[in-house]
Amino acid sequence: MNDSSWGAPPQAGYWGPSEQGSAQGAGPAGPAYDAQDAQHTRPMPIVPEEPAHGGDQDDDRGAAQLSGPPVRDDRPSAGSYGNPSQKPQKPQEPMPSAAPQPAAPAPKKSAGRDLGAAIGVGVGLGAVIVASLFIVKAVFVGVVAVAVVVGLWELTSRLEERKGIKAPLVPLAVGGAAMVVAGYVRGAEGAWVAVALTALAVLVWRMTEPPEGYLKDVTAGVFAAFYVPFLATFVAMMLTADDGPRRVLTFLLLTVVSDTGAYAIGWRFGKHKLAPRISPGKTREGLVGAVLFAMVGGALCLQFLIEDGTWWQGLIIGLAVAATATLGDLGESMIKRDLGIKDMGTLLPGHGGIMDRLDSLLPTAPVVWLLLVIFVGSG
Repeated sequence: MNDSSWGAPPQAGYWGPSEQGSAQGAGPAGPAYDAQDAQHTRPMPIVPEEPAHGGDQDDDRGAAQLSGPPVRDDRPSAGSYGNPSQKPQKPQEPMPSAAPQPAAPAPKKSAGRDLGAAIGVGVGLGAVIVASLFIVKAVFVGVVAVAVVVGLWELTSRLEERKGIKAPLVPLAVGGAAMVVAGYVRGAEGAWVAVALTALAVLVWRMTEPPEGYLKDVTAGVFAAFYVPFLATFVAMMLTADDGPRRVLTFLLLTVVSDTGAYAIGWRFGKHKLAPRISPGKTREGLVGAVLFAMVGGALCLQFLIEDGTWWQGLIIGLAVAATATLGDLGESMIKRDLGIKDMGTLLPGHGGIMDRLDSLLPTAPVVWLLLVIFVGSG
């Protein structure tokens, strides 16, 4: 297209008034173009497309482009034909295209949960646990038993909802609470007897229903008995030592510190996924943070909280806690992936369910109990 034709007066192809009259018999009235000018008629200019921005901006930008004429018409209006006193109208200036929208800012990192609610619930639970731990040991055992029963209810409910597996809750709840009490009263021997009786009760209880699905139901029941109450029994066994409350406090502090280190370092520096198929949010950098935080916390706890404990023993316990807490978290994430859910429950705002808080504590309890027995004795 010739740029000089934009805004220029009509060229030779435009017939004036004197020529119009002599040509009435030759063709229809109105402007005409000779053959040469017809070949050079300006094509419709192509308006470059704007880059897509997504969302509602696309509709607004498209409307702005279509609302004004994409080209201007330099031809005179119909009322000027044959009237020499009327000048052709001035071509209308093209409407400028809509200004490009600024690029959307990069989204900020999000914790994925309501941190305010999570912190508030965590502080409240911590206050209840510490108060019961140092005032009356039996009350703390009751808190552990209640947590076990609620965790079993969440686990069996999700299994039935998502997989149709009906693990017997009644024998599991009764047997789970009995395991915790037996571990506190009779130690490891009492805990083993209680878990065996619970497994037997699950087998018998399920016999009252039709045989279809019996094997998968009792298998899930025995798994739940070992996964939740049996592992929690080691917390009650820690409490039986003379410095039992401080041992339990060390176990809880190191698990929380490990999770906090993993979250803080992973959120700030995490780039390399640890197990993307199981838990996409976990990173290798977060695991390093968990190890560092737990080892430092372990050295401090063993040095100042545990009788006859030393800092180097705390380093070993802290390393073990970081490993077992991470594996426990990944283990429950594997279960939730298989069930197709994000959380086991909604009982704790900002945290999910009880099982979402027990996931790293349960596998850590027997490891801490065993290492403390090896380093400082059973007390």
